[in-house]
Amino acid sequence: MARPVTLFVGQWADLDSETMFAKARSFGYDGVELACWGDFFDVRQAAADQAYCDARWALLKKHGLSCYAISNHLAGQAVCDPIDERHQQILPPHVWGDGDPEGVRQRAAEEMITTARAAAKFGVKVVNGFTGSSIWHKLYFFPPTSAADVEAGMRDFAARWKPILDVFQELGVKFALEVHPTEIAYDLWSTQMALEAIDYHPAFGFNFDPSHLRWQLVDPVKFINRFGDRIFHVHIKDAIVTLDGESGILASHLQFGDHRRGWDFRSPGRGDINFEEIIRALNRINYQGPLSVEWEDSGMDREHGAREAAEFVKKLDFAPSAIAFDGQFDR
Repeated sequence: MARPVTLFVGQWADLDSETMFAKARSFGYDGVELACWGDFFDVRQAAADQAYCDARWALLKKHGLSCYAISNHLAGQAVCDPIDERHQQILPPHVWGDGDPEGVRQRAAEEMITTARAAAKFGVKVVNGFTGSSIWHKLYFFPPTSAADVEAGMRDFAARWKPILDVFQELGVKFALEVHPTEIAYDLWSTQMALEAIDYHPAFGFNFDPSHLRWQLVDPVKFINRFGDRIFHVHIKDAIVTLDGESGILASHLQFGDHRRGWDFRSPGRGDINFEEIIRALNRINYQGPLSVEWEDSGMDREHGAREAAEFVKKLDFAPSAIAFDGQFDR
């Protein structure tokens, strides 16, 4: 059976739910991955009021859509981050509050606990998101960053996220970190360190997104092979590396879409990623959840891209074989 193909609506938060759901269906999607911002999903309302959850489902079903996961990347980012004025742009006012950094982090943690409760009441089993990181800004080890500095960052992550994850576990909901630059886990080895830091908490896993690995020159298939039992959700997003002797892999403080960057996101099928091998790897680990398009391509009209992406993913996906191609000789 083909996996459901969904659209992450986080990049469409300028639209209301009715409009966006109608568009998603017209583009050819089976469902949506609801962002916990914009008009899509209010976690405080959902956690407190079953009627709100029922109304969300009614609107989805009106448009022939389902939902398998909600995503609260924005609040999750603030749980571990050093807080600055940029966070005010992405956080709800009740989380930002007076902007005191530790207060923001504490309120963000509470928002993630509320998100777990909202997911449980809404009836989905996966919350995708970010964790933030107290040590991302120390990525380049100058001024010198010691092993003790890194270990302290991992301990900070564990201390802040274990209580959140305990609530997730109690509610039967999984938290799926999108392994991503600026998070506590951004590549294969930092992912291993993060798992060790939280003692392999059963509620903690990953929203696999190959695009963030590709531009770092990490093979996404090797990530699936290593962490297959922790992949709770999958994003389909493409990226391209465009190093030309002038561009740099750190993108030179240039905005997305600038042709001088050393890498950029692309619409699925238009970048470097070998999605064929990713589907085969997902089949090996028996991943049966949705394939959720996170559409980001600064050089393409988003409606054209979203429609094309739905077609691409539906053509791409296939079930594993139930018999070896030469298995008939055993009969």
